[in-house]
Amino acid sequence: HFNHFSNDRFSHFKIKIMTRNKNIFFKKKILIYGLGTSGVSSYKFLNKKAEVYLYDDNLKKKINCRAGQRLKNLEEVSKINFDKIIISPGIDISNCKLSKILMINYSKIYTDLDVFYSFYKNKSITITGTNGKSTTAQILYEVLLDQKYDVRLIGNIGNPALSEKKITKKTLFVIEASSYQLDYSKLFTSKYAVILNISPDHLERHKNLNNYVNAKFKLLVSQSRNSIAFVKKNDSLINKAINKGNFNQKIIKIDTLKNDKMVNQLKNKYFLSFGNKENLSFILKISKILKLNNKDLIKTLNKFKGLKYRQQIIYESKNLTVINDSKSTSFASSENLLKSLNNVYWILGGLHKKKDQFILSKKQCKNFKAFIFGSNHKEFKKSLNNKMPIKNLKNLKDIISEIFLDIKKQKLKRNKILFSPAGASFDSFKNFEDRGLYFNQLVKKFLNGKK
Repeated sequence: HFNHFSNDRFSHFKIKIMTRNKNIFFKKKILIYGLGTSGVSSYKFLNKKAEVYLYDDNLKKKINCRAGQRLKNLEEVSKINFDKIIISPGIDISNCKLSKILMINYSKIYTDLDVFYSFYKNKSITITGTNGKSTTAQILYEVLLDQKYDVRLIGNIGNPALSEKKITKKTLFVIEASSYQLDYSKLFTSKYAVILNISPDHLERHKNLNNYVNAKFKLLVSQSRNSIAFVKKNDSLINKAINKGNFNQKIIKIDTLKNDKMVNQLKNKYFLSFGNKENLSFILKISKILKLNNKDLIKTLNKFKGLKYRQQIIYESKNLTVINDSKSTSFASSENLLKSLNNVYWILGGLHKKKDQFILSKKQCKNFKAFIFGSNHKEFKKSLNNKMPIKNLKNLKDIISEIFLDIKKQKLKRNKILFSPAGASFDSFKNFEDRGLYFNQLVKKFLNGKK
């Protein structure tokens, strides 16, 4: 039944775009489902503007606000006829406690981005894609901040959309949007839309690749004639979707394989990796469209340090570089970094994603050695298809011990230890940050001789 709803949802979304209403949430009976950061910020924003009810699958979940209208069970929820339902992106409507209610009331489902757009019509630059969203959003935010814009970083990175204060007509929003947020959105649109890349991901949630691509492309479908979209030129899934669609806005295709002249003025090593070069090509094009000052732009880019656990160099000496890329949850994200490296001890593992494939050839894997941790090692080993020597060990501690012994034995110069798991973290860790922090602690102990 899910695919049936999926197709209906996409056509329904197109109809809703034509019939936007400025304050469709004002004085309405609203259910907020999911009490994470976006749900709580939605409650605080709407509490005095509407009649708000709250529900979470975890009934014991505590929230820091006076939730006088919190619903305790399914029976209470089903008794109320809600005008709107605000749903947290983390909820899968086909697999949650309110599934039946949500399926029946699909036309009433919205997101915090929809609420945000219905109250603020400010210009926004919304960034989506399979890999590089957070980094690109952070770089763009810092660039605009240094160019004296009143800029806010919201969405998946920064603050929840509805928690921003002191918004004026000049406020510009940089938004990182996931496929989950876009999939449920019905009103939200963005003056500038960015799709960095698309490769198979989150298929356990979206059910198939077509649904996943459609979710990303809702960002472009929602745009008006006077909007601009930036997309990767050399991306087969993006090109296929553009050729199938009927788009009125200006679409700028960015050739991520071609270097902009401004790249020669950069001294920041961070932009040497394949993935970060791609992110940079979008930043440079957006900067031209916004007519930003080039000198200030170069200054900002040269001082950019990157985000934690995303291709982050945590140790560097003459013969050893250690990179923490714990954010990598798919082969595609790891490949972007691996393309620019050699002499690599690659540590990977975690929860292997459905239909995820490693596409680098054996020739591209220059002196790679793979070390796989976790219970999913068979899936990872099968995907690597003997393109490099592979060892699987019980845990990260054993792997790091083995790698440091091998480095001593081989006495090779310019070794690189790359922690880029290419799998989700939830088998052993709370999230990728928890996993990244643990890796940093282990490396620190080994470098200090405390094993």
